[in-house]
Amino acid sequence: MATAPDVRIHPTAIIEAGVQLGRGTSVWDNVHIRRDTQLGEECIVGEKTHIAYEVRIGHRVKINAMVYICYGVTIEDGVMISAGTIFTNDVFPRATTPDLSQLRSSDPDEETRETLVDAGATIGAGCTIGSNLRIGRFAMVGMGSVVTRSVPDFHLVVGNPARSVGAVCRCGHPIARWQAGETPLDADVTCQKCESLYRIEAGVVNELAPQPAAVNA
Repeated sequence: MATAPDVRIHPTAIIEAGVQLGRGTSVWDNVHIRRDTQLGEECIVGEKTHIAYEVRIGHRVKINAMVYICYGVTIEDGVMISAGTIFTNDVFPRATTPDLSQLRSSDPDEETRETLVDAGATIGAGCTIGSNLRIGRFAMVGMGSVVTRSVPDFHLVVGNPARSVGAVCRCGHPIARWQAGETPLDADVTCQKCESLYRIEAGVVNELAPQPAAVNA
C-alpha cells in the first residue's frame, strides 16, 4: 500500500497490496479496498464500504457508508456517492456453468462492462447503477433510483428505471424541470442559487461562459 501524508485509516479497515491513497484521504471502519485500487487526494470512504480491485477514484470524492463499487468503475473528481449505492458490471450474471457443475470465475470476462462517473456528479442514497454506463458531469441521480442507461451532463434522473426529469446546476440546485420521457424545451436558464447561466438545446445542457463586463467609454 502506498499512502501520502495525512492519510487516516481506521484500524478495522482492510487495505490490500498495491492500493494508493492520496494526501488527506480518510478510510473509516470496516472498509475493504481491494488490490491495486487508486484513490486521489482528500477522499472520504465511509464505513463498511467495499471497493473492488483496480478501481480508479479521483480527488475529493465522497463515498458514504455501505457502498459497493465493483471492478471496472472509474470515478472522476468531486463525485458524491451516497449510502447504500451498488454498482454492477456483469451483463448476464450466472453463478455456475450452464450444466451447474462448477462455479463460474469471478474474474472479468467478455461480459464484463465498465462504467464512468464523470466529475461533479452525485448519486443519491440506495441507488443501483447498471453496467456499461456513463453518469455525466454534475448529473444527479435521485435516491433509490435504478440506472439502466447513461445520464447526460447536468441532468436529474429519478425512478426505476431512472428517467430524466430536469436539469441541475453545478452547485446542485435545480435549474429546469420536465416530465419523464419528454424532450425539454430549448431555453436559456439561470440558477436561482448561484446565478450560473445554462443553455438547453434538444435536451443537451451546456454551461454558458460568463459575459464580459461592460467597459465604460
